[in-house]
Parts: sequence; C-alpha cells; structure tokens
Amino acid sequence: MNSIFISIFSMLIAYNSVYGLKEGECEVCVATVNNFAQTLSDEVKSDYKKIESMFKTFCKGTKNKENRFCYYLGGLEESATGILGELSKPLSWSLPAEKICEKLKKKDAQICDLRYEKQIDLNTVNLKKLKVRDLKKILDDWDEVCDGCIEKTDFINRIEELKSKYAKPQKTDL
Repeated sequence: MNSIFISIFSMLIAYNSVYGLKEGECEVCVATVNNFAQTLSDEVKSDYKKIESMFKTFCKGTKNKENRFCYYLGGLEESATGILGELSKPLSWSLPAEKICEKLKKKDAQICDLRYEKQIDLNTVNLKKLKVRDLKKILDDWDEVCDGCIEKTDFINRIEELKSKYAKPQKTDL
C-alpha cells in the first residue's frame, strides 16, 4: 500500500515539474491574461466567441511583450496562426490565468519565453552610463520621439527634458 502511494506521489511531482509553471515563468502570459480578464463583463465571460472578439479588440491597444503575446495567440490581424480557443474557452470556465498559461505553453512554448525587461529607475540611474538603445527604449515606452537626435547626449537631454512628466518622484524618508 505504501509503495503505491509513493509511486502515485512521485508521478504527481514529475507531472507538475514537467507541465506546471515554475515561479516567475510565463510572466507576460499570466499578467496579460489577468489584465484582459479584468476588462470582461460577466455576460462576455460566459461566451467564448465574445471573449475571442474582445481579445482581438484588447490586442489592438497593446505594445511590446503583450503585443507579441497577442501575435502568438492570433489576436492580431497580422498573426500567422491562431489558438484563441485555448484562451477563450478556459476563460469562459473561469480557469485561473496560471492554468490557462500552462495549457498555452503546451501548444506553443515560445509564449512562456516572453519576459518583461527590467524597469530602469530614472531617479537613481546615471543616464550617461546607459546605452543609446536603452535611452531610445525609455523614450519609446513614453511614446515620445527625439527628432534630430544623433548623439547620445541628444537622447539624454531629451529624457531630462521629459523626465518630470513621466518619471515618478523620488520618495524621501522623513
């Protein structure tokens, strides 16, 4: 009896390690599915066809990693394939985002390869030590452009100019 219990327990652990999500895995998938699910009304949540339609609308406003996630699922017009049913049906059953992403990972592993880039704290970072690519990314995240910027100092000056508009003020300990 004990050997049967140990065998079953071992198989469950092996199954979970192969198919279950590890901590921090599929972060873009889980976050995007949770954000999308919060936008749905109770009426829409019960119909997977409406969920698919709403997901396509949701994807139009995405960018960066979320946009890539939408592309993989078929939520964008330019998507080559579509596995929206793997998202919409489990969402209509109220399955948690982690479980939905586990299922999506089985269909397309690159969905879980998407990772968020670390955020740069503009209050503490020395902009002069960043690469131009990182400076451009900061401006792109803000949906700003740097017309006529050629040198690194041009990008730094533009960021400094816009910093008060986009950067969160530094917290001071009193």
